Amino acid sequence: MSSKYPHLLAPLDLGFTTLRNRVLMGSMHTGLEEAENGYARMAAFYAERARGGVGLIVTGGIAPNEAGRVHEHGSIMVDQAEAMRHRPVTQQVHDEGGKIAMQILHTGRYGYHKKSVGASEIRAPINVMRPHALTHDEVLETIRDFATCAALAREAGYDGVEVMGSEGYLINQFIAPRTNTRDDDWGGSFENRIRFPIEIIKAVREICGPDFIIIYRLSMLDLVDNAGDLDQAVQLAVEVEKAGATIINTGIGWHEARVPTIAMMVPRAGFTWVTKTLKETLGDRVKVPLVTSNRINTPEIAEMVLARGDADMVSMARPFLADSDFVQKAIEGRSEEINTCIACNQACLDHTFVGKVCSCLVNPRACHETELNMTPAATKKKIAVVGAGPGGLSCATASAECGHKVTLFEAADDIGGQLNIARRIPGKMEFNETLRYFRNMLKKFGVELKLGHRVTAAELLAGGFDEVVLATGVKPRIPNMPGIDHEKVLTYVDLVLKGKPVGQKVAVMGAGGIGYDVSVYLSDFEDDAHENPTTFAAEWGIDTSLEEKGGLIPDHEPEKSKREITLLKRSKNKFGATLGKTTGWIHKVTIDQRGIEKIGGVSYEKVDDQGLHISVKGESKVLDVDNVVICAGQTPNRDLQEELEQGGAKVHLIGGADEASELDAKRAIDQGARLAVTF
Repeated sequence: MSSKYPHLLAPLDLGFTTLRNRVLMGSMHTGLEEAENGYARMAAFYAERARGGVGLIVTGGIAPNEAGRVHEHGSIMVDQAEAMRHRPVTQQVHDEGGKIAMQILHTGRYGYHKKSVGASEIRAPINVMRPHALTHDEVLETIRDFATCAALAREAGYDGVEVMGSEGYLINQFIAPRTNTRDDDWGGSFENRIRFPIEIIKAVREICGPDFIIIYRLSMLDLVDNAGDLDQAVQLAVEVEKAGATIINTGIGWHEARVPTIAMMVPRAGFTWVTKTLKETLGDRVKVPLVTSNRINTPEIAEMVLARGDADMVSMARPFLADSDFVQKAIEGRSEEINTCIACNQACLDHTFVGKVCSCLVNPRACHETELNMTPAATKKKIAVVGAGPGGLSCATASAECGHKVTLFEAADDIGGQLNIARRIPGKMEFNETLRYFRNMLKKFGVELKLGHRVTAAELLAGGFDEVVLATGVKPRIPNMPGIDHEKVLTYVDLVLKGKPVGQKVAVMGAGGIGYDVSVYLSDFEDDAHENPTTFAAEWGIDTSLEEKGGLIPDHEPEKSKREITLLKRSKNKFGATLGKTTGWIHKVTIDQRGIEKIGGVSYEKVDDQGLHISVKGESKVLDVDNVVICAGQTPNRDLQEELEQGGAKVHLIGGADEASELDAKRAIDQGARLAVTF
């Protein structure tokens, strides 16, 4: 065992069973639950994580009744037939020496279907459905449904269940006055409002017996108005243990909260102080283990959190999408080989919220373990990959892992391509981890790397390569307008990658993902908010004393940008319409908080010494700016393709060279890996 992580890798005695380490793989809805052949794919997915050393796995949420489904066809467990479909999952996990709990999730008013229910008839701001308020008898029936679901989970072979009591789902909706205006036995006083979770835990313990893990996911920081505080979290934790919980897990933020909690701009371990505060306040009143969560993505961070006493166990969910062998690599002292979760949400949560199977930007094998594997190729080939951006790195390392002889050509002096722009955007520094991982994989699998080498078609044709992969990326699209070559004009590459100076008044042409990133870059405060939880909390108005209801500072006024920035776009649709489903709102809120002006429906006329001339709704105006930054899209860089094909080379295009829409590392990495296994 690695001596670097003694706290993380220490066993955890739960009395009737022992976990092999302090790592909990947190719940994620993968979409496999509803996919064709989904349970076989789930079995492979979870078994690989169990083989990788996770102490305790928690599945994605399974509803205890129809009203609790995520959507109309969401996963449910109400009978033995459904329980038996889970048998391959639990069996394969156990065969790998792992333990697994099933999360019981009742969405309440978050359910995207006509049967959604709630503590009261109050519609969620993120849902169009108005819930039916549960009657007293329906509350009792729901408690029984939780217990029945837990019993079926035990019959299916699960080692326990997690009762989802946070993130604004049904149980949380009963606890918070924000969503509970009842005047019966389940509303009014705090004691009444927490009866619902307490009775659920009691019922689950009674039906499942003493030797069954019950995790309760407790909302320790709601981040919405008119919700809980520290005293209430303490009281609920005490009652949860009395009711029969084995472990108390941390919940941070409701889904409708307007504070980032798991996105890339959140500092690593950015909310473990919440669990630590609860743990210290509880003292010896609660003896069951407390789990901390959110943005813990390396064994070093996890070890630090446990060593300083923030919690007894750490929950990491998306890091096990990024690398199924996370724990095993930590055990073997190979942390430099861990494919680190960068908290981008692009292939996991963004997929989930549009009904697609979840995966991972940095690991396209995630949730595709039965179809995408880098197995030894029958015929070893000589492969050239041109361009060491995300697509090229993925294709080169995966091809070499399959046994091919790979040469990777890169014109720049370092690998990364467009990731070298992304990693310089405030809050996106995690891309450094992706480049660290690929550097190590290039070495591990013996890829010949030629940096500072602008390879020619003639050189490739003379090299005897069986396959040539063009991962040559994109070039910024330059609008055709008068004054585009004026000294005021910069491209996003000039600004971010080359570090060219920029003035106090700036116009950003283009409001796609790059335009938003550039606006954040220009407006950033040069503080440590992306690394320091205290600074982050201050910027987002989080009450670190946990005394305010919901954990938000009243009348918080965000700091404004020191630059005057105007974000422009040609189209008349909403700003941010093309941004990520689960992180786009953060970028939009950030832009608004910093006082950046937005103008849509713009026609660009010219740039001159006066500034940027535009027309809006037929009215001409001049923006008196020091600089204009062009973020008007990209064009594919396919300079080598024609000559190579004419010379008889077998050419493949991936990433931006294939399709230059928004910069898309997710698609590039996926394409690279999938192409590699076809060679």
